Amino acid sequence: MSVSPTSRTTLILTSIAAACVLAACGGSNHNDTASTGTTQPTTYAGVVTAANFVPGNASGNPTIKAGYYAGATVCLDTNGNGKCDSGEVSTTTDSKGHFSLQSSASGQLIADVSTKATNTASGAAVASHVILRASAAQIADQGAANIVISPMSTEVQRLVEATGTSYATEKANVAARLTGPALGASSVTVTAADALGDVNKLSGAEQQAVLFEDNQLANRYTYATTKLDRGDLYPDNLAVAGGDPSIVGVTGVTALTAVKSTQTQAPITYAQSQQAAFNVEGIPRYDNVFVIMLENHSVGPVTGTPGILGSTNAPYINTFLSSNAQFTTYYSTGNPSEPNYTALGGADDWGIVDDNWWGCGAGTTGANAPTDVAFAGGTASDGQPLVATGALPPQDTSHLTGLTGAACTTAGSAANHNVSAPSLFSLLSQAGMTWRTYSESMNPGQDPRADSIAEPTISDTYKGPGSNGTAFAMPGALYKTKHHPGMAYQQTRNLPEFHADNRTMFGTQYSAADLAKSQAYPIPANYNYDQFSTDLATGDVGNVNFVMPDQCDDMHGTGSDPSCTGGSTAIVQRGDDYVRQVVAKIQASPIWTNPNRKVAIVVMFDEGEGSSTACCGWNPVTSNVNQQPLSFANGKYTPTTTVLYNQGNHGHGNSVFGVATNQANPNVVDSDEYSHFSFVRTLQDMFQIADPQQPSTYLARAKYTESFIAANIANLPELAGSADTHFDSVRPMNHAYITPATYTQKLNTVDVTSTSLASRGPGPDATQTNVWSLKSAK
Repeated sequence: MSVSPTSRTTLILTSIAAACVLAACGGSNHNDTASTGTTQPTTYAGVVTAANFVPGNASGNPTIKAGYYAGATVCLDTNGNGKCDSGEVSTTTDSKGHFSLQSSASGQLIADVSTKATNTASGAAVASHVILRASAAQIADQGAANIVISPMSTEVQRLVEATGTSYATEKANVAARLTGPALGASSVTVTAADALGDVNKLSGAEQQAVLFEDNQLANRYTYATTKLDRGDLYPDNLAVAGGDPSIVGVTGVTALTAVKSTQTQAPITYAQSQQAAFNVEGIPRYDNVFVIMLENHSVGPVTGTPGILGSTNAPYINTFLSSNAQFTTYYSTGNPSEPNYTALGGADDWGIVDDNWWGCGAGTTGANAPTDVAFAGGTASDGQPLVATGALPPQDTSHLTGLTGAACTTAGSAANHNVSAPSLFSLLSQAGMTWRTYSESMNPGQDPRADSIAEPTISDTYKGPGSNGTAFAMPGALYKTKHHPGMAYQQTRNLPEFHADNRTMFGTQYSAADLAKSQAYPIPANYNYDQFSTDLATGDVGNVNFVMPDQCDDMHGTGSDPSCTGGSTAIVQRGDDYVRQVVAKIQASPIWTNPNRKVAIVVMFDEGEGSSTACCGWNPVTSNVNQQPLSFANGKYTPTTTVLYNQGNHGHGNSVFGVATNQANPNVVDSDEYSHFSFVRTLQDMFQIADPQQPSTYLARAKYTESFIAANIANLPELAGSADTHFDSVRPMNHAYITPATYTQKLNTVDVTSTSLASRGPGPDATQTNVWSLKSAK
């Protein structure tokens, strides 16, 4: 049979195109011939993968399933605007997430996943619009017939654009980031091909590591798409150098709060929306944060209590501060401990002004009564056996502080300590992320909702700095629930993973061998007395980790051991050395040493001990009326009057707050004023569990930015008679905000005596450097 020249050319071109697809030639999306000048279209085919978080896992690590997006629109985005425009060839994924389209154009592929699409991992409609992409470089790498569009593929291209590096570099970095110990597996190897491949085809620990990351990335890219869809301005208002542009010219704002923004904003683009989702209000995404909590010591010396800054009794902490970064004007919310820990867990102390247990003021019936249920026991993700508990812990004063007495037993005579509001812990859990609290010197096998009790069968000598060489029996109250940032929150205690996420850590005086002699509770077989060290080695730590030394090693004091006497030089030496040991363990772990992970260590004190008077501005009025955070309903904020709310949020001393990261340059000192509320807002931004365009998504007083206060000044009784929005404001700890040059910060003079803050003048911090900044690409 004879074949015409034209037909022969067509056959040759078709054969070349087919061979190229089979051989994964990649990159080329057209085939030219000199003889005809025509361009043959390339067939692009592959899948769009999905992950789905399934609530309810009681182990401490979430259940995340793999799937595909069915009914998603896939197109060749030739102009790179993140939209399937008319004229750009598109198709729809089938029931297995597969797509195929032909085009002679070039560019990235995007998957526009609307709420009409289905996530096959859940079998349900997609809850929120998300746009994912695969770059032209990825198409060339994977081959036009084997393209995987996923949160991971989107992340690689975002990193390329953020760092100015190459696809090959960021593909390798993403794989390296996921390689190592993870979610309890001592060693996980994720190849570059698997990181960008079909997660449905992976298995075991590798699949779980990729899915855990995929879920977090999907959350970020869903948020990025939300910003794009509603036309947010870029950058975020509280990431604009010079101050929040939204309060410029607002009626009632005094000259003291005037800002002069040095950046202009414009409607956000597709690429910008993705960068903004990983840098919310100027706070970059971190993988893990460890918050080491210490007690009752100020920056400078206060009568009866030595200060920390410059103290020869705290050499390690001072080295940590000087060689890393610090926030030097950081305020607590009140005194004693419990209000501060509660504020760190949910951005308000909810009127709590004592250290009583979390059931005080709640009553046994009614809206505030605890709804805790009995726990049947189980196993944590790191293998720790979890003991069964009753609906409530033992009802006696040894286990529950303030159990008796009118302030606790009579509902209505004290603030309700059982807070119904959400917390950092509940928000992290709802997003499929993880949290941990690591507590020293818990009784083995105890209910974490109760204080530890004395153990006469356990006796040992503290041998570190400050020791007097005498053995002491283990006293009661080494572990206290008042030092748990999530304990007051009912939603936190009701989380399926609550018992698994309250974990043990190593001690300085009472070793695992000592604790094994405990007779207070039955000790489960194979009990781990130091989950902290185990979890660091196996990558089973949380996204957010609160590290609570016992009341000897946190500088609080309890018992009769002279090294554990509150206010003594010995207890400062002891606490300082414990911080050294904890930081050393974190920094020796593969989590910290992985250059592609972003990890921070915070060393902070709950309160400053400066004085008992308000120092930093909030709640200046003496009335107890309408002191709760504003309620939001029908688009409006109004005072909350239905729940008893006595006192609270008075403000207290200036507290030590140091930060080490494996990212930014050290020696950053930020002297602008922040608070526990600022830190909560910062963590919400860091882990993208809030939306700056929706203040209601921020916890309690973490929403009290300058713009929020300016808009709601009439409803804020704690700011009665003042339009000074610095008075009780918070902001992310990012340095985008500039304090007006004439504004004098409200320092506590008692607290800053003999410190560098004594000469702190008006105006902003001089350096304006972001403590949390990430390393620049090399």
